[in-house]
Amino acid sequence: MDVAVDTVQQPSPPTGRPNIVFILADDLGYTDIASYGSEVHTPSLSALAEQGLSFTNYHTAANCAPARAMLLTGVDSHLAGVPNIPEMLAPEQRVHANYQGVLGDDVVTVATLLEDAGYHTYMAGKWHLGMEPHKRPSRRGFQRTMAMMDSGADHWEQRPYIALYDQANWFADGERFTLPEDFYSSRFLVDKMIEFIDSNLQDSNSEDNRPFFAYLPFMAVHSPVQAPQLYIDRYMDVYDSGWDALRQQRLERAAALGIVPPETPMVRMATTGDWDALSQDDRRYQAKRMAVYAGMIEAMDFHIGRLIEFLKQRGQYENTIFIFTSDNGSEASGPADPRAFPVRLVPESIGYNVDYENLGLKGSYSSLGPGFASASASPLAYYKFYAGEGGMRVPLIIAGKPVVSPQPQQQLTRAFAWATDISPTILSLAGVAQPGQRYAGRPVQPMTGRDLTPLITGAAERVYGSDDAVGYELTDHGVLFQGDYKLVINQPPVGDGQWRLFNTVEDPGETIDLSASQALRFQRMLSRYEQYLQDNKVVPVPQGYNQMAQLLSNILLKQRDDVLVFLLTLLLLLPFYVAYRMKNPG
Repeated sequence: MDVAVDTVQQPSPPTGRPNIVFILADDLGYTDIASYGSEVHTPSLSALAEQGLSFTNYHTAANCAPARAMLLTGVDSHLAGVPNIPEMLAPEQRVHANYQGVLGDDVVTVATLLEDAGYHTYMAGKWHLGMEPHKRPSRRGFQRTMAMMDSGADHWEQRPYIALYDQANWFADGERFTLPEDFYSSRFLVDKMIEFIDSNLQDSNSEDNRPFFAYLPFMAVHSPVQAPQLYIDRYMDVYDSGWDALRQQRLERAAALGIVPPETPMVRMATTGDWDALSQDDRRYQAKRMAVYAGMIEAMDFHIGRLIEFLKQRGQYENTIFIFTSDNGSEASGPADPRAFPVRLVPESIGYNVDYENLGLKGSYSSLGPGFASASASPLAYYKFYAGEGGMRVPLIIAGKPVVSPQPQQQLTRAFAWATDISPTILSLAGVAQPGQRYAGRPVQPMTGRDLTPLITGAAERVYGSDDAVGYELTDHGVLFQGDYKLVINQPPVGDGQWRLFNTVEDPGETIDLSASQALRFQRMLSRYEQYLQDNKVVPVPQGYNQMAQLLSNILLKQRDDVLVFLLTLLLLLPFYVAYRMKNPG
């Protein structure tokens, strides 16, 4: 585990080192913010994009905990101990030391390195990297913490969002914490971050001129999708044309902004329903689901703006670098129609409702669904949990006065960048060395990510050469990036289990398979991918594995009695539902 240097006097830090604010959204799609093509009002993030560098070819893991492990350590998710979220690990995989789904003891976080170099370190938000005492963020380099320990939770109150959890596990500075009555996640997390930063700015002992590292991993826009009514209302008429129209609009705006090439083609996902075939009531309900999602994004952006304004008022803004990204792409695993029987029984069994009138508010359970998730990722294919671009390509903005930009207007780079690059980049911006083979008296995994500062300063157009390969694996979904090319396999039920090759710079929508026309490149990349599996101790999933089935199995094991009652109830009600559908086939 990380060992913070508490008892050793820290050297006086050099003046002028920047503060660093690392903001992480949860399940945010590629074109979900205005500067990447969205219709959602995100002025705070747009302002950062205008003065910094936006990455159009940045990739992350296809689900959250592996991404967080790579972002905070610069180490591949398998070697960092988090090849998948623990909720989806198969029992056969858990016999391996690096398949526990929690941050390994042989990796050191960027927070520990910055703390040991004299930085104040703060974290407010979702952790999801281990809940045992020595795994908590307060023991992994963060001096002050307010942490949601699970994969997610309710945004309005302290309650779990799935039956896998007995309670919503919030911890403050390593100890259990009870949320306030007026809680809303995005507002609360920014309030806590402001409190942490301000506590040292106001310290009267005052030779403390140390910079700070603030890690702000929002819970937005992870399900349950919830937002204040004020923000929902702003989007109530925006999505009445449906998901296909929105996907096309997002593509056109992204192309006009230079986020994707002009005339970028895109596929239509088989999981996307026919909007025109829906009843008027169903279209109304689906449009509101998207309105709640958009409202949640804007609420997050508003609270980011509050943090920025606080830093301006406290004289810290000019010396602060901001990094904004998402842990993975759009979440599409919510039901196409949450109101359908027996689907609605799942949230209702843990006290939620899915009624139209209350959607997004306290007590409601909403999700994006596959239709609008496809629009959220436009023009990309696939979503969270899959290795298509829609699950892995997300916004990345690096901005702030200390970042040297070649020109004052918004800058874009199409250079490939990867999740493990964030920690080396933060260290470089802070003037802190990466760890060697040992740290704090123990062996550690070396960082494999690249420093992105040459891109930020304009000193280079790429940090990965045409022969450099970056691999990734999640439950037998596989990827190898090399130059402008991507080797990829997406497994069922949405994928077909076939390897393909794409030029994702020219064809980010993954529409033209080059595996036959560039057969030699294809075979060489397959060989490199096999080497990646070996080097990173990747364990294949057992035969017949399915992500959602494994999640359900793990819930069943944990909640046997309650789930047994629930399943018996379903069996009793099923004949009535079948009879109803036979009488009402439309």
